[in-house]
Amino acid sequence: MPERDQTTLRILDTGLRPAAENMAFNRALLECHQEGASPHTLRFLQFQPCALVGFHQNVDQEINTEYCQENGIAIQRRITGGGAIYFDATQLGWELYLDKRFLGSADMGQIAARICNAAAAGMRSLGVDAQFRPRNDIEVDGRKISGTGGAFDGDSIMYQGTLLIEFDVEDMLRILRIPAEKLSNKAIESARDRVVNLATLLDEMPALDVVKEAIARAFAEEFGVRTEAADLLPEERRAFDEALADIDTEEWVYQRNRPATDAPMFESISKSDGGLMRVGVALDPERKRLKQLWITGDVFVKPARTIADLEAALRDTPQAEMEERVRAFFAERDVEMLQLSADDFIAAIQSALAQAEVEAVAE
Repeated sequence: MPERDQTTLRILDTGLRPAAENMAFNRALLECHQEGASPHTLRFLQFQPCALVGFHQNVDQEINTEYCQENGIAIQRRITGGGAIYFDATQLGWELYLDKRFLGSADMGQIAARICNAAAAGMRSLGVDAQFRPRNDIEVDGRKISGTGGAFDGDSIMYQGTLLIEFDVEDMLRILRIPAEKLSNKAIESARDRVVNLATLLDEMPALDVVKEAIARAFAEEFGVRTEAADLLPEERRAFDEALADIDTEEWVYQRNRPATDAPMFESISKSDGGLMRVGVALDPERKRLKQLWITGDVFVKPARTIADLEAALRDTPQAEMEERVRAFFAERDVEMLQLSADDFIAAIQSALAQAEVEAVAE
């Protein structure tokens, strides 16, 4: 395998695309980069209207599917963790495909801070006072203008972000599954106060190419490299076609929906520094065992199958052994998590078990 050029950042602009194609690019470019077939890359992208859930989320819990179907809004699943988001052409996406050697770190928190600070510097060059706010947002005067997140594949990382250009928060609130009381005029105004877009902040909106150049220049300066515009490589095109065939399916999109079970499922929601987790447990009360476990949330965990593997590992587990088995599960695996630990999963599962006890007493 030839040595990857550590002095050049390829600029790849894939333009306005359907959600499934953008997700297929994510998988293809990350896999090719991990295999050494792709150069270090900064991709710019835009979406046709779509609602995206994080890899570990449940579509029916997070998205107003009926509204999306009625209004021609696509629903897709990301290959990365994080929360549900709405995308359309009024947002500019950017993605970095790099390796740990290039970044000089394997710590996701350090990587996020470095990349977000560089992206914020690019935005400041356009005339807005953008600042990184841990864990993964960029804000202007306390109002969110960009959200970010990343995923590792071996030594490679895909780190992605969005820049709100002319974003309409009301569209987002109607597409994401949000309680009706939060859709009042007052609630919508409150949500508008928490986000801001580039067009609102600037007297004159620069051309999109100028925005892209500012972001690319900031990353090049941060990493001490030159930039070079280039197209997809043949290997990347083949990987894209294979990824699209898998991702543009209902099986991919709805894979984390609630499992079928004849046992009652008790659910709880827990929040930690690493994000929000929803846990459902189906119990065998006579044997005091976890019959089935279901975990979703806006968390960042790598490898992507970790949560599904944890669910399988805890199936038919005695309730008294749950904590021990969770700790053993993570101790035996090389798992990368952003501001999460085994303790957070234990607490979330215990919360669902407590809910089961409350409902049992109520009966």
